[in-house]
Amino acid sequence: MKKSILTVLILLPFCLMAQNKSNTDPASQIKQFWLVLLKKGPVRNQDSLTAAKIQAGHMANINRLYEAGTLKVAGPFAEENLAQGLFIFDCPTKSELESLLQTDPAIKSGRLIADIHPWYTAPIGSFTPGKPKKS
Repeated sequence: MKKSILTVLILLPFCLMAQNKSNTDPASQIKQFWLVLLKKGPVRNQDSLTAAKIQAGHMANINRLYEAGTLKVAGPFAEENLAQGLFIFDCPTKSELESLLQTDPAIKSGRLIADIHPWYTAPIGSFTPGKPKKS
């Protein structure tokens, strides 16, 4: 009986540490992000030079927001049935997200519209908070 109690007392701290670790492990936590489906907007009649400038500004804005750590994922769809592309943002409020989206020349010009949805995942990998780490 004494050996059993001693064994439990010896193992108890390790069990508690393991349990405590799982509670602080980012993979066990869920965080809200913002999924933005980019759809064709109502203003798509720009000449080819203007459309190219808008697209260049769109890409530059994507890079800026990624480097700032706010934009976590961006890219086009191979098929345009659902949308042209998507963004996943890490920002606290929908109003802040809407302000960030207005910095995109393609959205600001009406060439694209943003369909916004709250989206949840664990804050790990690409979804780790903050700016991307330089390699």
